[in-house]
Amino acid sequence: MSDSPVEVSVVLPAYNEADTIETTVRTTLDTLAAFLPAGSFEVVVAEDGCEDETPEIADRLAAEDDRVRHFHSDERLGRGGALNAAFRDARGDTLVYFDTDLATDMTHLEELVESVRSGEYDLATGSRWMPGNAADRPAKRGVPSKGFNFAVRTLLGSDLRDHQCGFKAFSREAFDELVDDVEDEHWFWDTEMLVRAQREDLRVKEFAVDWTPKGDSKVDLVRDVFGMGSQILRCFWEFSVSPYANRRTGMVVGSLLSVVAFALMFVYIDVDAFVDAVSNADPALVAAGAAVYVLSWPLRGLRYRDILAELGYREGVGFLTGAVFISQTGNLVIPARAGDAIRAYVVKARRGVPYTTGFASLAVERVFDLLTITVLAGSVLVALSAFSPSTLSDLAATASGQGLGGQESAAVQQAVVVASGVGALAIAAVLAIVWSARSDSNYVRSVVNWASDDSYTEYVASVFERFVSDVQRVAADGPAFARVGASSVLIWTIDVATALLVFLAFGLDLALVSLLAVGFFAVSVGNLSKVIPGPPGGIGIYEAAFAAIVSTLLPVSFGTAVGIAIVDHIVKNLVTVAGGAVSMTSLNVSLTEAVDGSDTDISADAAPVED
Repeated sequence: MSDSPVEVSVVLPAYNEADTIETTVRTTLDTLAAFLPAGSFEVVVAEDGCEDETPEIADRLAAEDDRVRHFHSDERLGRGGALNAAFRDARGDTLVYFDTDLATDMTHLEELVESVRSGEYDLATGSRWMPGNAADRPAKRGVPSKGFNFAVRTLLGSDLRDHQCGFKAFSREAFDELVDDVEDEHWFWDTEMLVRAQREDLRVKEFAVDWTPKGDSKVDLVRDVFGMGSQILRCFWEFSVSPYANRRTGMVVGSLLSVVAFALMFVYIDVDAFVDAVSNADPALVAAGAAVYVLSWPLRGLRYRDILAELGYREGVGFLTGAVFISQTGNLVIPARAGDAIRAYVVKARRGVPYTTGFASLAVERVFDLLTITVLAGSVLVALSAFSPSTLSDLAATASGQGLGGQESAAVQQAVVVASGVGALAIAAVLAIVWSARSDSNYVRSVVNWASDDSYTEYVASVFERFVSDVQRVAADGPAFARVGASSVLIWTIDVATALLVFLAFGLDLALVSLLAVGFFAVSVGNLSKVIPGPPGGIGIYEAAFAAIVSTLLPVSFGTAVGIAIVDHIVKNLVTVAGGAVSMTSLNVSLTEAVDGSDTDISADAAPVED
């Protein structure tokens, strides 16, 4: 217990509140004096690096009334950081805060304070979403607020209805027990305090309050998505995943990932169609295609090594090839290539590569992949238009679905739209990266500051700045840029060579030049189109695009072309899954170690390269 006669400390977190802070302080003093003994309370203005007249007003109020104190910060701490600092400095055993706009009716202050001061509860919080309150929230904030609270209850196991109401009280003992474990220092601070309090079986009271919206009611992308959303996921990992994730469970998850990836191969491909296609193909040539495809994987590891080297990390090609195998296996399960995030975990866990660098390296690699196949497809298209103008009209007719069945027509049209859009975005991304690298400018902070002035801005901007800076470093080095580009061309040439061997396995007697041209075009467009998942049914978007192009440009029926596409796709997926299973076994990565950065098996040669 404190030796000070002050029992209750009310902290008012203030950032640029010059217009309202004096009224708020005087209203708070009058309300507290109505039910607390004289000298038993204080009001602390936690001024959070303000840029207006708030500090001067707080100084004057403190000089005029010894019940008022001014707690100053030279820099912006965020709401949670300001509350942490002010509560530690406060003299009372009951710690209270509420928003300075007085959105919550002050008639509820006595219940808030006495719920904790009496010793009946360890924490108390007002609620805008309990039956019996009057909280007239506009839909543009009410809907996101309910969604946020639902996510906290569902993912973090909270029993409360409203976690963000700025009207809370803590006992000194509860605050001291919780504060060191609370990581967020911004808007998620009080939510994390409440969730952790429940997990520690502290007594938490939630009661309905009358609330009138004031101040900012807009949805803020930085605060609500990047800030609050990321903190929910962080806590979910800590509470629900981390305690159960270890090397053994990592192996189980890895094995399941491989099994699921194999099973999902047949979601868009009919099993009977696959069996029929394989029965018509020469198994020796199909096996040869698989062997050729295996050769592309060390090249993928080599390319990734070059990218990471430019970012200051030198790794072995074998390790990185395994990391690529694992992430590509994840991509067979997770749409839109989101499985690439697994690779960021792997290089973080085993080599200490920061997440921002890991994701930046993945972004560079993915842009090069998309650019390469876009250029390959475009080059073939230009050549075809020059030497066979009628081919373009044939392709246009096929793209519109002419001569195809309903399902095939829909898949082909989707493939054309997606491939065109993705290709255009790939070219635009490369131009933007090269331009930004040569301009030596980074506009991330100005963009984030333009989008939001919230206390999460610094945190979000710093993360994105590191990401963009890493991408620029690769693009700024001409020789490295050229090496990565050349590797990408070679990788996709091998991919096409695999498809051509599958062509030959079907006994097609076609001119080599025609096969090469069509192979490059069909494989490139097919891969561009499958960036998003295709329609359900017996034929997938990759197979549809591939078959449509082959049957249009070559004397091959659509059905035969589908069979070729199916075998080509399955061969490549089988190699990927097999490599992923072996890599997950050999690397044995624990996702807990990846997230916590606690892996002790980080090699000495994994240190950043000195510039």
